[in-house]
Amino acid sequence: MAAAAATPDAAPHIPVLLRPLLKAVAPVTGIWLDGTFGAGGYTRGLLEAGADKVIAVDRDPLAFEMAQGWAKDYGDRIEMVEGVFSKMDQYAQDLDGVVLDLGVSSMQLDLAERGFSFMRDGPLDMRMSQSGPSAADIVNEADEAVIADILFHYGEERASRRIARAIVKARAEAPLTTTLQLAGLIEKCLPRSKPGQSHPATRSFQALRIAVNDEYKELAEGMAAAERALKPGGKLAVVTFHSIEDRMVKRFLQARSGTAGRANRYAPLEEETDAQFRQTTRKAVGADDLEIDENPRARSAKLRVAIRTDAPAGDTDMAALGMPQIKGEF
Repeated sequence: MAAAAATPDAAPHIPVLLRPLLKAVAPVTGIWLDGTFGAGGYTRGLLEAGADKVIAVDRDPLAFEMAQGWAKDYGDRIEMVEGVFSKMDQYAQDLDGVVLDLGVSSMQLDLAERGFSFMRDGPLDMRMSQSGPSAADIVNEADEAVIADILFHYGEERASRRIARAIVKARAEAPLTTTLQLAGLIEKCLPRSKPGQSHPATRSFQALRIAVNDEYKELAEGMAAAERALKPGGKLAVVTFHSIEDRMVKRFLQARSGTAGRANRYAPLEEETDAQFRQTTRKAVGADDLEIDENPRARSAKLRVAIRTDAPAGDTDMAALGMPQIKGEF
């Protein structure tokens, strides 16, 4: 999501990969949907680049509260919708473009009471919509095997079983209720991090956040919804921040553009006649050195862009996207 403003009246920070994204989708005209509004950086960028209107979607009501100070300057060129981008085709049709910037926003990370950050003490929450089961519910109620699977498949945490075992042991004595409480427990399970390495709790917190907000399913269904909502010639731009997200986007666009590969490597690659998208490039676009210097978070970001054809929307094979599957309930 877009980077956060310090106050409701402050200008939003420039979000990751905004410059290459606007270049890749130029010219920006017509009606766009920003499915991850956050602090509004992408929405503002699209409007300044020439979009007639942006439909701003976010599941976090705080995003719209914080935007009131500047959004009014754009009048009816911004339409705010509290909801999830997987339902974007219910909010609009015949769109000229869709932008998705995946992950947690700094707006949420900066608020300790939202429970996203292992650097600030707060309730173990992580709910983007501020409703439904929280991260505390998962760590205190889910089976040990389910917790381990979440940490491994969603966060690619190799010490997942060791951490899950420690969580279950600790919660038997008292519930885990705060971010620093959980972060400290994870730190004890892992070797001390070296200078320059990420915090030991990074992967586990990522995994729990993804589980709480069902982010992988949301991404898969969101790309399918964009396919249904875009007009022929409409553009889909997705920014990802880790390998699983990028793999899902890559496989979706490959399948929809008829370039998903061959079961037999010796067989010729056949283009599908009913491809729903045309990829603008086969490789993801990353941040340049200047942007990485300005914003180190951009180092892991990848941008993929595709253009909608006039072929009918198809069905989405979740398994084919490489979406991690968790056995058991949480």
